[in-house]
Amino acid sequence: MKKTLALIATGVLSSFAVTAGPVVPGQEDMTSYLFVFHHDSTHSLYMATSHDGYEFTPVNGGRPVMGGDTLATQKGIRDPHIYRGPDGAFYLAMTDLHIFGKEKGFRDTQWERPAEEHSWGNNHGFVLMKSYDLLNWTRSVVHVDKCFPELNVSCAWAPETIYDPEAKKMMLYYTMRLDNGKTKLYYSYTDDDFTTLETRPEQLFEYPNPDVQILDADITPTPDGRYCLMYVAQEKPGGIRMAFSDKINKGYKYVDMWADTEPGACEAPNVWKRADDGKWVLMYDIFSINPHNFGFCETSDFKTFTPLGHFNEGKMKINNMVSPKHGAIISITPAEADRLQAYWVNKR
Repeated sequence: MKKTLALIATGVLSSFAVTAGPVVPGQEDMTSYLFVFHHDSTHSLYMATSHDGYEFTPVNGGRPVMGGDTLATQKGIRDPHIYRGPDGAFYLAMTDLHIFGKEKGFRDTQWERPAEEHSWGNNHGFVLMKSYDLLNWTRSVVHVDKCFPELNVSCAWAPETIYDPEAKKMMLYYTMRLDNGKTKLYYSYTDDDFTTLETRPEQLFEYPNPDVQILDADITPTPDGRYCLMYVAQEKPGGIRMAFSDKINKGYKYVDMWADTEPGACEAPNVWKRADDGKWVLMYDIFSINPHNFGFCETSDFKTFTPLGHFNEGKMKINNMVSPKHGAIISITPAEADRLQAYWVNKR
């Protein structure tokens, strides 16, 4: 069911009229950054902004800007990703999953369905949201198995969005486990309003070793006109690998190298471009350390990656926030960053 909502941290929802407009800033105007992420303690959405791409300040004083208990059928969200489309809208996609639902009293069992049949973290789909101003959002809960009842979906995680210039459609790509098998990468096209999946899931990429699970895809157009697919290969330890293709949705060729520089396991790759030097930054979630943290590398050619350290242990800083989880960063204008911060200051 589609809803048009203004969402605040307390979980109170208010109706409003969306003012849509095809205002798309030029790349030269987007010199600030928006970081979206979740936190395991709340399973809710957080935002932070930066004017230099190095130091991030959370919105709303480090409190959630959207409560997972109001957004998702499992009363929790994970793995938020944000993307600005060619229509000027922001597309926000999240996993509908609470991994501590039993402990929080949201369900009587560890998982929604038996782990013997559907394994760890089983769920059905995603929360999809769309906004033209980062303040007012439409929301739809999309379960893959409701859209395509013939599929036995054991999990559907980590959705991301990108515009396919050939199909002229928004493409949602994600991790999915069917029939309690290995997790693999899939994609579907959405409707223009970002409320449902219009096409049956198709496999995006196949890993050379079928015994290794892959997950957490992130697609970036590269300077040479190709697409770079960053993803997690759950080897020992798991980390970030790459594949390249001339097509956005098929033909990805495996590259035998690790993009991250971590000695332990990491996940959730996200690539974004910094305005001041034109370099791409690879960010990833290091869940193998305690407290968990984000790691960063930078590249200008998608061949060599220079480590930038972790949050608050190198060039990258985040204020008033400990242990953010699985996030994404996009470029926005300084005015958009300032407006977002001011809006939440006035809400407090």
